[in-house]
Amino acid sequence: MRSRVRLKTKLVLAISAMVVALVTGLSAIYLSQLVRHGVEDSYLSAEFVGHQIFHATRQALEVDPSSTKVDLDDPVAVRNFVEQTLQADPGLNSLLQSIIGYSPTIYDAAIVDAEERALLHTQAEKIGNKVPPRENFSVVRDGGLRRQVAAVFGEPQIYEIRLPLERDGAPFGAILVRISTVFLKNSLQPQLTQALVFSAVSILVSLLLAAGLSNLALKPLEAISRRLDLMTAGQIDSVSEKEIARSDEYGAVTTKIDRLGRQIRDVKEVFSALKENLDQIMANLQDGVMLFTRDLRAVLVSASAERFVGRPRGEMLGRPVDEIFSPGTPLGRLVLEAFDARDPLNQREVETETGRRVEVSLDFIEEHGERIGALITLRDAESVRRIEDEIELSRRLAAIGRLTSGVAHEVKNPINAIVVHLEVLRQKLQQADPDTRRHMDVIGNEIQRLDRVVQTLVDFTRPVELRLAELDLRRLLDDVVLLASPEAERHGVTIERDFSNDVLPVKVDGDLIKQAVLNIVINGVQAMPQGGTLTVAAFRDNDEAQIEVRDQGAGIPVELRDRIFNLYFTTKKTGSGIGLAMAYRVMQLHNGSVEYDSVEGRGTTFRLRFPVSTREFEAQQEVGA
Repeated sequence: MRSRVRLKTKLVLAISAMVVALVTGLSAIYLSQLVRHGVEDSYLSAEFVGHQIFHATRQALEVDPSSTKVDLDDPVAVRNFVEQTLQADPGLNSLLQSIIGYSPTIYDAAIVDAEERALLHTQAEKIGNKVPPRENFSVVRDGGLRRQVAAVFGEPQIYEIRLPLERDGAPFGAILVRISTVFLKNSLQPQLTQALVFSAVSILVSLLLAAGLSNLALKPLEAISRRLDLMTAGQIDSVSEKEIARSDEYGAVTTKIDRLGRQIRDVKEVFSALKENLDQIMANLQDGVMLFTRDLRAVLVSASAERFVGRPRGEMLGRPVDEIFSPGTPLGRLVLEAFDARDPLNQREVETETGRRVEVSLDFIEEHGERIGALITLRDAESVRRIEDEIELSRRLAAIGRLTSGVAHEVKNPINAIVVHLEVLRQKLQQADPDTRRHMDVIGNEIQRLDRVVQTLVDFTRPVELRLAELDLRRLLDDVVLLASPEAERHGVTIERDFSNDVLPVKVDGDLIKQAVLNIVINGVQAMPQGGTLTVAAFRDNDEAQIEVRDQGAGIPVELRDRIFNLYFTTKKTGSGIGLAMAYRVMQLHNGSVEYDSVEGRGTTFRLRFPVSTREFEAQQEVGA
């Protein structure tokens, strides 16, 4: 984890580095000038010594060889005469011996002839020997700073300064003054050491002064940084009157930070409220919703989208669309092709690899003609059809209810009048023959049956006043199984219980729910005339309590499945066609739902869903805690 460097520290380091760089640059210039002056002084000193030797040599050679017995036509004799003259001259020899002590950088000096043989030398053992040539010291003097530094601090070398000698207008030899870089370095060492110490002290003092002054000048940044940290954490306090009254930059910045902090806090509160509401909406949304940015990265994913894509929300947020959807699946291929072609999708239905049918909608979000994002909506096609069927069924039941309510009201009165007149007719025909009496009894029984049918219609359409009570759904099912046991035994059916171990708290009208479930259980029993097993299960599914009634009958034919909840629809000879319609209406009154799955030859499963009682659920959590 990288450590965060504070702004104050950065500024102090930057100012200190700038001062150090400035002092270092000035020190480097001073040292370079010191080296240049040392080289120049050494050159001038050696050149001065060379000119002294030159003048002394000329004075020594002013002797006229013609006054001696030397053969002037013999070059060897003349050279020997000159050599002897120079070696015998006390002033010249004394000058050569004093040269070493005159300049600390001079290595040696010599007078050589045209063949580079030493006629005189500060080192007597080298007289008569050839003196090897050296690079002229003027190359170092006239060279750049880099050449001078390399010559002084590089490998030890010897340079020379050469002054030519002439006699009678012809070259005779030369005067050599040689300089050692070791001596030059040693002569500069004290000054260099002093300069380096001074530079180091200057850099250290400059660093301390820069750090101290920067820290003092930037001290308000610490308070500003602390307020910014508090503002980031949402804990910023009001600015004191003393800070607001300051007329410097700190006071102005502090006031602006306080205003900005208040605005951020207000925006954060609004954002938190919006985010909480949005999370609740997205969590309860049945459709899968995915929002993408301009660069096609997911920034909003609803909880239901996990069921369609098959990946957790955490893995999808922030990922590009080509990492969320796979081209190897029908759904992923359809979405990716639409994104590549920039072609919106309008409720395109696709079958997934699991056989599930999904409706896909893709809309591109535009602003000023430019696309800034995309919205994908995923919907379960089967659920949509199921909801449409339920709406249609509810509509038909409501229409039937309105119709039967009016019919029942109109038929009830004539039936009552027929019953009264039939009773009067019986009293008048007390001596009627048996055949006549038998026809009258048949008429009376049919009128009573018709009256029961009309009463059923009245009861079905009459508003129901629910008597809600909080109870455990498992206890209610125990009563249903007990009531259905005689009918099950008569058909050779075994009823099995599969109840959850946890309490299933619901707030319902116990009598109505018991009758609705009993109707479904009796239908399941009667669907197995040859016997079998009927399973009654109860368990919790998220925030819902669910009942499942599974039989092993012949199943519901496909052509009849859209009609089973219709009033008076039945396939049994003795059935009334009211049981399932009544169960459907009871579940609607309790804000629940009833659905079924049926496979011909294998049986039918009815599912009844109830909202879990919130108060009971919270009480259970408190007890568990």
